[in-house]
Amino acid sequence: MTDYLDLRLNEDAVRSISTLGLAYLGDAVFELMVRSRLCLEGKATSGKLHKAAVSRVSAPAQAAAARRLLPLLSEEEQAVFRRGRNANVHAVPKNASREDYQTATALETLFGWLYLHGRRGRLNELFENILRDEEAGK
Repeated sequence: MTDYLDLRLNEDAVRSISTLGLAYLGDAVFELMVRSRLCLEGKATSGKLHKAAVSRVSAPAQAAAARRLLPLLSEEEQAVFRRGRNANVHAVPKNASREDYQTATALETLFGWLYLHGRRGRLNELFENILRDEEAGK
């Protein structure tokens, strides 16, 4: 049986997934991390949880977080990030510029890639950096 919460694919298996497929999965991973954090913070009502989550998983918020993380990424992670940023996205949401949307897609691609490689420690490290910067008001 496949453990979908603890995937550890080899490089060939991950490479066979499209860039937008990695971003799709990475978006869910990022949102799960955000939602987990919000629950740990004690946001009580679903309305408050939803509002707080949306503000953190929007393309502009993800793009800002991604820009702050760039200096922390390894060469391999930067290559994955560039792959995501260069993905051919057709529709951009109203609340985001094309640049922000592409940068957010890059972050999501990286999170999907790390997740599929089973690099949960690195995911947590990058996410903690995002939280630390948010709390510092950067």
